[in-house]
Parts: sequence; structure tokens; C-alpha cells
Amino acid sequence: MIRIAVVGGGLSGTTAAWQLAREQAAGSPIDFTLYEASHRFGGIVETHRENGFVLECGADSWVSEKPWARELAAELCSEMDESEIIASKDEQRRTYIFRDGQLIPMPSQMRMMVPEGTGSALDAVRHSPLFTSAAIAAYESEPGRAEELKRSALKDGEDESVAAFVRRHFGEEVTRSLAGPLLAGVFGGSVETLSVRAVMPAFVRMEREHGSLILAMEKRRPSADRAISVFTSLRSGLQTFIDRMVPDIPPASIRLGSEVISIARAGDTWTIRTASGSESYDRLILATPAHVTRRLLAPLDPAFGTLLDMEATSAIVVALAFSPENASAFHIPPGFGFLVPPDPAQNRSSEPSLLACTFVDQKFPHRAAPGARILRAFYGGDAAPALLSHSDDHLAALAQHQLATILQPSGSPLPRPAVAIVRRWPRSLPQYAVGHLDRMKRLASITESFSGLALIGNAYHGVGLPDMIREGREAARRFAAERI
Repeated sequence: MIRIAVVGGGLSGTTAAWQLAREQAAGSPIDFTLYEASHRFGGIVETHRENGFVLECGADSWVSEKPWARELAAELCSEMDESEIIASKDEQRRTYIFRDGQLIPMPSQMRMMVPEGTGSALDAVRHSPLFTSAAIAAYESEPGRAEELKRSALKDGEDESVAAFVRRHFGEEVTRSLAGPLLAGVFGGSVETLSVRAVMPAFVRMEREHGSLILAMEKRRPSADRAISVFTSLRSGLQTFIDRMVPDIPPASIRLGSEVISIARAGDTWTIRTASGSESYDRLILATPAHVTRRLLAPLDPAFGTLLDMEATSAIVVALAFSPENASAFHIPPGFGFLVPPDPAQNRSSEPSLLACTFVDQKFPHRAAPGARILRAFYGGDAAPALLSHSDDHLAALAQHQLATILQPSGSPLPRPAVAIVRRWPRSLPQYAVGHLDRMKRLASITESFSGLALIGNAYHGVGLPDMIREGREAARRFAAERI
């Protein structure tokens, strides 16, 4: 009998425990325990349901092209109607950049900051008020620089920031006004420090093969995947993942509200110590945030202390839901939401500004009744620490004020929301800094030297739900298949 400990009950850890329960039920000779320091499972996956609104408190969807979340959803929802798995309403997909007091739409036919070819996509850039003539000229010249860009492409083992990569192709303006807010909306960090190899690997491959990113996008073969909606979610909210997995985990295997204080290793045995005592295991799956994993493992090997010493930014989500009667008092443009480029001139003593807002009911109409509205404001990066200690009422009022400034040029305040939810997620967004992939290779080597250890979560190989689910299931399957 192999005893396995799973430490951390966020999405990765809960998925690992659920997979272990399946392996156990299928006859695998294992016993396992899931430890979670808080009094709920799911981590940043949390859904609040009230008055017919479905409000996501953390992540709201996953990128459809990664299959692992949909595969899990299909298994968990096998006894339900297939309509539980929902796609974003991509016919309304449009993202705005808030600049100079206006919401300016990003040009169509773009993948992040890259036009999807030299034809109509580049024409959309030429006619976009988002760019100056200098930025348009940078876009127009990029295809003709293909050989130059191919020669300057990253070699094996090299890395650079997202900012340096984008500047090389499209210049400073596109880097600052488009790449910056796009990446901040996902990672809550700065393009000046994020690793391009870690966060934009597809573009790195395009550059090595084609030089020009615009030409590479143009040469992509149409496929069935291109017809898939960009985002996928669950009709009843992403917490449904957790709600459906936890009942399948034997109650005797759950230690909720049980913080792991320390981890020791003697021979091939792992000893987990909590306030209530110690237990020993043959295998250990650590699904804790990087700073917690670092604290637990650094006493075993200083290399863990070095390689897990990574920055992580905080996030604050303010979800405001408006009844159909109140929603009619303000207007939002068609689309999925807007991004706010960082303002380098902003006074640090002034109120931090939001990074982004999602028009939830237009991205996923199933989240609210017809005519109702949900706005999800997002604060992160350098602004978040200054806000974490503020009350929910203050944060909700701040979001309402700043959203009114953007959405109500007349100066009118937003109406009173029917529901307002505030969630703080301290140190929840790990920063994949330049050199991240090489550090992860070294971390994997150190981890492998401690047999029976797996590190999973959003700090390593992907921040999205599909990657966390994949890592949890793979670790569970690997350990369940082993024999002592």
C-alpha cells in the first residue's frame, strides 16, 4: 500500500486528490490524504451565486485550445446535460483599450498584439485610432524585416523579456499601449520582466521559423480549432469543478483547516507535521503557492530556497451585478471588456487605478438574466498591495467610481448594484520572469533527486486552469501507478 499526501486544496491539489480517489476505486493499492489550510477547497476558483447571478470571484473561464479542463468537465458532467459546458459569445468578442478618456477598440483579426496577416488584418491596424502613424509604420514594415528578425531570434537557451521581444518587432508604442495591458490582464505583472519564452512560446517559435510574426500568422493553416470559441466555462460557475470533485474524495482522506507546518524526510519517507500531529507518507504532492512550497522545502535543500524565490503579484476582484431595471441606466459597448494601460505619470499617493474590466454578461450571457449586467473589475500589479487592507465597501465604491468615470462620460454615477462581491487574492499570480524555463528545469532536477516528490500548481508550467488540472491528474496517475 502506497501512502500519498497532497498538500494544498486549490484546483491542482483537489484535482490530484480526486484522481487518486478514482485510481483507488479502480483497485490501485494506495491510501491518500488531502491537506488544506483554509476551510474551503478551490483556492482562486470560487463562484458566488445570488439572485440569479453567477459571479466568479477568481478565474472566470479557461482558454479553449488547451483540452484538459474541458476533458475534466466532460467527465464530471457526464450525468448532466451537455449545456453545462458553455462557450464565450465570440460574435461579440471585442476588447477595448482605455486611453485619453475613451474606450478604443482593438483592431479585429489580431492575436494579442499581432495582426493575423498582411491583408485585411493589417488594414484594420491602419484604420485604428489606437495607433499613431509611427506605430502603423512599424506594423507595415515588420513583414519586410523577416530575414533580419529571423537572424535576431532567440537561440537555444536564450531568453528575454516580453517587452524586448515586442519592441524588436513593433516598437515602443505597441509594447507600452497594447502588449503591456494585455499581459498585465493575464499575469498581473510587467512586460519588462516577464519571460517571453515562458508566456509567449508560440510567438518565439514563429520568430525562429519565419522571422516576421505577421507573416507567420498569415501562413497558419486554417483548422477546426480556429472555429472553437476562445474561452470556455461552466454554466453554473467554475466552482462546479470543486463541488463535483470533493464528494468523490473519501471523507477520511480530507484534512480541511489543517495547515502543514513543516515537512521532514528520512530515507524514502515523508513526514507531514500539522498542529494536530504528524503523519508519514511514501509520496508527496505539493500543490501550495510557490512561497509556501519554498518555506516547506528549503530546509531539505537550499536549492529549493533559491529556485522557488519568485515574485508573485496580488489581485483584487470586484464583481458588480445590476438588475435589468438598474442596468438600463448606463451603457456599455459591445464586447468582452477593456484594459487600462499603466500610467507612468500616476502619482503613487493617488488611488490605484484598475487594470481591466470584463463585461461578463456579454462574454457569457448565461451569467445573468436578460437585460441584467455584470461588471468585473480587476486590480493587480503594483496597485494591489495598497488596496488589500481596505474594506469591501471601500473597494466596491472605488470600483464603481472608476467604472462610472470610464462608462459614463456625463459624470453620472453607476446605479446601486443588486450584488457586490469583493475578493482579495494575495500573492496569487506568480511572475514568470526572464530565465523562468531554465529555473524550472533546474527545479525539476532537484525535485527528481527526492524520489516520491511532485510540485504542481500555477507557479511552474502555466497559470491557467487547464495546466493546473493537467498537472494534478498527471502527478496522481504517476504515483498511483508506482509500486514500492
